[in-house]
Amino acid sequence: MRRAAAVLLCCVAGCYSGLGLGNSDASSADAAEGGPGPDGGDGADSGGSGGSEPDIPSCADPEVGLTDLRRLTASQYNHTVRDLLGFTDDVAADFSADERIGPFYSNVTAPIGDLQAEQYMDAAEKLALRSIEDLGTLLPCDPTASGEDECAAQFIAEFARKAYRRPVSTDELADLQQVFDSGRAVADFGNGIRLVVQGILQSPYFLYHVETGEGAATDGSMVPLTNHEVAARLSYFLWDTMPDDVLAAAADAGELATADQLTAQVDRMLDDPRAQDGIGSFHLQWLGVDDADDVEKNPAVFPEFSPQLAAAMKAETAQFANYVVLESTGTLTELLTAEFTLTDDPTLLALYGATLPPDHVAGEPVALPAGQRRGLLTQAAVLATHAHPDQTSPVHRGKFVRENLLCHLLPPPPPDVDDNPPAIDPDATTRERFDQHRADPACAACHNLMDPIGLTFENYDSTGAWRTMEGTFDVDASGELVGTDVDGPVANAVAMADKLAMSEQVQQCVARQWFRFAFGRAESSEDACTTDGLDRAFADSGQDVRELIKQLAISTTFRNRRAAPAGS
Repeated sequence: MRRAAAVLLCCVAGCYSGLGLGNSDASSADAAEGGPGPDGGDGADSGGSGGSEPDIPSCADPEVGLTDLRRLTASQYNHTVRDLLGFTDDVAADFSADERIGPFYSNVTAPIGDLQAEQYMDAAEKLALRSIEDLGTLLPCDPTASGEDECAAQFIAEFARKAYRRPVSTDELADLQQVFDSGRAVADFGNGIRLVVQGILQSPYFLYHVETGEGAATDGSMVPLTNHEVAARLSYFLWDTMPDDVLAAAADAGELATADQLTAQVDRMLDDPRAQDGIGSFHLQWLGVDDADDVEKNPAVFPEFSPQLAAAMKAETAQFANYVVLESTGTLTELLTAEFTLTDDPTLLALYGATLPPDHVAGEPVALPAGQRRGLLTQAAVLATHAHPDQTSPVHRGKFVRENLLCHLLPPPPPDVDDNPPAIDPDATTRERFDQHRADPACAACHNLMDPIGLTFENYDSTGAWRTMEGTFDVDASGELVGTDVDGPVANAVAMADKLAMSEQVQQCVARQWFRFAFGRAESSEDACTTDGLDRAFADSGQDVRELIKQLAISTTFRNRRAAPAGS
């Protein structure tokens, strides 16, 4: 019975092209949704509920870029399993590593392989076994009272609807009923339920973000998403998980068709604790610190560094971002220039040279030493991750700022270049040792863009601790911004953070990063209507991240897809 459900539904590897997905979301609710169409405007009303629409940019003839089929990331898989089955452990821990598009996980570029299919199968098998250990919690009915057939049918309909994030067709329900019947025939009612759960968790409709849109266009034209597809986009964008009952009900009723309806849902969802998963996930990935808890340092150089400290660093960044975006001003300015931390971890506070006030309330900001820190860029997670185990790295730190905050994609070093850092020399500073990069003509072009930025972080050692001395030398943390709209010398990372917070270039880059996070892909020329509108809205709002999120959710690109040309 191990493969029964997978055979009846679909083997995950290589099956998407033959699924006949054009009819998968056909339902009376979706047929009547009247979703947003290619009407030439972001958020223009398309026949749904009335009310005034936000004043948002529009284009005369909007287009959207191609969003390919994506698998759930490990985080999305974990959170979806949590909301489906109630299991909160890291069930995706043994999955193959997620792919990235820039700094963000996406799972869009490579087809699934045999190993990954086997991993999904094993996970589904184990989760299904766990799920039937407490049938009373899993089932929406009592099979003794209502009868096994009726209870099984009710469970199948409700569970598949949640797992697939859309209405389930009659044929799909019939297939799942056969899975249940075969399982019960060889054992009992619980075994039938187990096989249904196992099969659903292996279905492409569970494992992928399936988006077909209204109709079955194959000419490369723009197609409105169904309300259920919009709901799934929203939930994975903001919560990193599947839609809740409220969002699903709104999709059933066709109430995700207008900008006002979507804005109301975004407001509700940002007020929900699950928004911390989405906001935290964006910032951890954007800053390249989502694996900060795995950072290691040379114990001979930094004996105080520990896995517990690394975990506290990562947690601080997520907690800080959630506080600023969801509880405080919500502005990019505060994210980049705040002089406080949210951590109460004693080891991390000691690294910062900060102490909790006597009347401290958990979750409230804690002041950091004056003049030493500014927002996200000088947090320990960022500094420790973008450094070597035994020394700082002006290259890593400068490249991080150049690519992730300024959106300047730098080419990799030539294949014959030695990319090992210069050996530590007690008779020379880091600045002096790294001068060779800019002295070598083969290296200078790129390193002149990175190193003057990275050197501004020299007041922070490889663990992110503040320092004014490097061995016997005074630290020189001066640097320079070049190729930006705020060019000029800066005294240190604090001064640079203040400059970057005023940069229109940084503001637009952050808007692009949110776009990439939401769609799992880079923007294209077809998305210009959306990206230009995001830039204007973000600037007009005073760099309010919450407003940027709302504008993204009601944009043309978010509410539509481009149908791939036939045969592509």
